[in-house]
Amino acid sequence: MKLKPIYDKIVVKRMEEKEQKTPSGIIIPDTAKEKPQVGEVIAVGNGKVLNNGEIRPLAVNVGDKVLFNKYAGTEVELDGEKYLVMAEDEVLAIIE
Repeated sequence: MKLKPIYDKIVVKRMEEKEQKTPSGIIIPDTAKEKPQVGEVIAVGNGKVLNNGEIRPLAVNVGDKVLFNKYAGTEVELDGEKYLVMAEDEVLAIIE
């Protein structure tokens, strides 16, 4: 099954973080870490509908690495993978 977002929505997969250790060698468990705020765009909608009815193409494309705020989007699980579905305006920046 695939997710096909509509309008100005995008599907983002969070980037996996490497295992984190403190300087003294203590491994920080996943439950104590914040979720990464960087992800890869997996799918994009066809564009934002403007007030005059025109559709503006999205600024992000499939494959872009994006930075988003901590509480952006709605988390969904599909085929055992977790994704975020969010509006394009929740993206803070494209990482080049």
